[in-house]
Amino acid sequence: MHGKSWSPEAIDTKVPSVARMYDFLLGGDDNYQSDRDACEQLLKQVPSSRVLAVNNRRFLQRVVRTLAEDYGIRQFVDHGSGLPTQNNVHQIAQAVDPDSRVVYVDNDPIVLAHGRALLEENDRTAVIQADMRDTDGILGHEETTRLVDFGRPVAALFVSVLHCIPDEDDPAGLVRRVAERLAPGSFLVVCQLVSDRPEIRRFVTDFMAEATGGHWGRVREEHEVTEFFHGLQILEPGLVEVSTWRPDTELAPVQQTDEWIEWGGVGRLV
Repeated sequence: MHGKSWSPEAIDTKVPSVARMYDFLLGGDDNYQSDRDACEQLLKQVPSSRVLAVNNRRFLQRVVRTLAEDYGIRQFVDHGSGLPTQNNVHQIAQAVDPDSRVVYVDNDPIVLAHGRALLEENDRTAVIQADMRDTDGILGHEETTRLVDFGRPVAALFVSVLHCIPDEDDPAGLVRRVAERLAPGSFLVVCQLVSDRPEIRRFVTDFMAEATGGHWGRVREEHEVTEFFHGLQILEPGLVEVSTWRPDTELAPVQQTDEWIEWGGVGRLV
């Protein structure tokens, strides 16, 4: 890793990972040269990618704070959580109520190792290694059942991850399966990469699929993401480019180009 010598045998450091590329775009150190090279190639074609990553992370933080403060949510399941950084979900939620419970889910073994090290002394938070498509395995995992009471409202997070799910694996169906397991008053937070430009959708989809060894789905269009919210009550301001979802500052970086955006919002089960 950048600045580190640790390299688990299970990790192929020559193949970029979405989680580590995201870490690099956020200015983190938990990435390899292959991840940095892939990001540099991506930035040449879609230069807004770094600002997009920052704004997406800030959206996640605002959503968690809003759900904890304004809606009393004390249980969070973060699908495709990525590598730990500053102001993680558990830190924001537990600042509102120290008894808040958080389960992080990711299939990258580096996320598992770093997350468990970070949370070693936090018994109200867990990290599990799983494919986010395995709803039964995730919600039935011993750590999930230890922490989460599914008879009470839960926030299920799918933040900037569903573009990693190919169409044949039915990302809308994945969100629906999770929703079916949650109590009324629960929330689903969903956003993913979209573009109204066919050449950008084609380039990024092909580039990321090749770079990550097939661990990618598709850059979609806004109307396709709308389907993920079927049957949910969508919170104001609706489905939007995420930097405009209840902004708490005017100092956030502005996305100078719009070749692609992160688009989505928050839906409530009623």
